[in-house]
Amino acid sequence: MGRFREASRDDGGETGIDISPLMDCVFILLIFFIVTTTFVEEVGFEVDRPQQVPQSSGKENTSIVLVLTADGQVSHEGTSIGLAGVVSVIKNGLYKNPDAPVILQADKLAPAGLLVRVMDEARSAGAAKVSLASAR
Repeated sequence: MGRFREASRDDGGETGIDISPLMDCVFILLIFFIVTTTFVEEVGFEVDRPQQVPQSSGKENTSIVLVLTADGQVSHEGTSIGLAGVVSVIKNGLYKNPDAPVILQADKLAPAGLLVRVMDEARSAGAAKVSLASAR
């Protein structure tokens, strides 16, 4: 027990842990991670913007306009066709004019899922040019 009494006596000097080697190690690791970090560039998608094409005098360039409302309705020339009628309307329009572009006029509050489904239906109907226009 004498051994413990000697250790418990304090000579008045304070003992402490020297943290300067720890700080050196932290700074070296920080510099290492800064130097070896690679920045990843986020991959996006490109928007196919419509380009102005000169009008040909011999052929009438009519477009097929589909309107998507805020409540999820799809209409063509004022009549509601729904999602099921998109393919038949586009096929009829492409029969009359094979180069006719399809324009989707979507309301700002129209469901995005419906917009994507209508675009997919237009592509499956054979439309080569599908453009998106914003409604009022």
